[in-house]
Amino acid sequence: CLFLFFQCDNAKGLKAFYDAIKYGPNHLMVFGGVCATVTSIIAESLKGWNLVQLSFAATTPELADKKKYPYFFRTVPSDNAVNPAILKLLKYYQWKRVGTLTQDVQRFSEVRNDLTGVLYGENIEISDTESFSNDPCTSVKKLKGNDVRIILGQFDEEMAVKVFCCAYEEEMYGSKYLWIIPGWYENLWWESWINSSQCLSKNLLAAMEGYIGVDFEPLSSKMIKTISGRTPQQYEKEYNAKRGDGQSSKFHGYAYDGIWVIAKTLQRAMKYLNATNKHQKIEDFNYTNHKLGKIFLDAMNETNFFGVTGQVVFRNGERMGNIKFTQFQERKEVKVGEYNAVADTLEIINNTIRFQGVEPPKDKTIIQEELRKISLPLYSILSALTILGMIMASAFLFFNIKNRNQKLIKMSSPYMNNLIILGGMLSYASIFLFGLDGSFVSEKTFETLCTVRTWILTVGYTTAFGAMFAKTWRVHAIFKNVKMKKKIIKDQKLLVIVGGMLLIDLCILICWQVVDPLRRTVEKYNMEVCP
Repeated sequence: CLFLFFQCDNAKGLKAFYDAIKYGPNHLMVFGGVCATVTSIIAESLKGWNLVQLSFAATTPELADKKKYPYFFRTVPSDNAVNPAILKLLKYYQWKRVGTLTQDVQRFSEVRNDLTGVLYGENIEISDTESFSNDPCTSVKKLKGNDVRIILGQFDEEMAVKVFCCAYEEEMYGSKYLWIIPGWYENLWWESWINSSQCLSKNLLAAMEGYIGVDFEPLSSKMIKTISGRTPQQYEKEYNAKRGDGQSSKFHGYAYDGIWVIAKTLQRAMKYLNATNKHQKIEDFNYTNHKLGKIFLDAMNETNFFGVTGQVVFRNGERMGNIKFTQFQERKEVKVGEYNAVADTLEIINNTIRFQGVEPPKDKTIIQEELRKISLPLYSILSALTILGMIMASAFLFFNIKNRNQKLIKMSSPYMNNLIILGGMLSYASIFLFGLDGSFVSEKTFETLCTVRTWILTVGYTTAFGAMFAKTWRVHAIFKNVKMKKKIIKDQKLLVIVGGMLLIDLCILICWQVVDPLRRTVEKYNMEVCP
């Protein structure tokens, strides 16, 4: 009752199909369809023939369009099925910025377009989307220029060699980068294409080290019995024993589960007919019996069992399968994780995934704004010296006040000396204020400090310098008297000189504060590499 369809040539495939429909018995379903072109043509016409088609190897995303292919199912996950798995991996490592590099082939473009839709609304930015036909180096260089660190690639093995050669030349490998590419390449795939590139084998392998491949899981890794009574491991052992030296296909498990899907579908259809219509059987099916065809369609949609490829469940005709993650480690692929589409869960196998650095790569260059501040040890040393200076000045001030009536001290104008000491102490105090930057005080307090420290230093300097100037002027005034007449210049007059200087300073400071007060500004420096 099943029509097995495996032709890959468009003309031959269509002829075989129509010959079977015209000359053969009534077929209940179409099983097969490997090549995308033939499968899509057949699947589009099945609605008119009232036939359900089940494929085990057609992965092209185009066939997921249920408006165009309403009677098409497949046990193998679509090429697009890797995208939810990639999303889960990105979220697991908290990567929120990625770039895509796609070969200009419809198969890869469709996956890339679907990935864009999957990432949309998930707070993950596709910062750059690049595509190429034959030479990927320009696109790789653009990805680097846009600071893309996590690259999602869609290309075949031949182009993969060229991509990784370009990645080596641009130094887009190692601890700062991660490449996520298709995982369906053949074993040792690069050896077949290395001669077509300008890259040395060791350089290519260096660039490839650590990439992650994503593909559907050929067989389930769970060691539990399937619907057939065998575990996936027992099935694989029996399959390998029967095929002998014949070439293995990664789709064999999906073909095996496909037969079970059809068997269970027919079984459910028969149960439904027995319960609702005693007079109708599945043998009564023909290409115009849409009611029975709808029963087959609904029965297949209800498929849910554990097969050798995992839980077999359809969502809008699409298989919800398992996706595996492998990592290229020292010239071999190592399985590092698995995504279950039915449960929407990601399992990373412990201690298998290895990154080139001490941690997973960042998804972009992290720019940290760091306030340049005065060195705390330096500020502490200068503050300690300042305190010593102030203690020394205080000792001098105490000595000067205590001994102000002694002849020698009195002759040196103790009041002027005190002003010099006080001016020095004010200048010392300004050192503390100049050392307080944005790391110690708030923005508002910092603006106040700008004004206060300027006033203190100005007044302190003028007080000390003014007193010394007044004393020096008095000596000059006395000794320039050529007639050697007795001349007395009292301290009060010297205080007037110091006061005049301070008055000039205060006028300037007040005008400055009123007209153009000091404001806090932020100066941006050039970026530096974090050590």
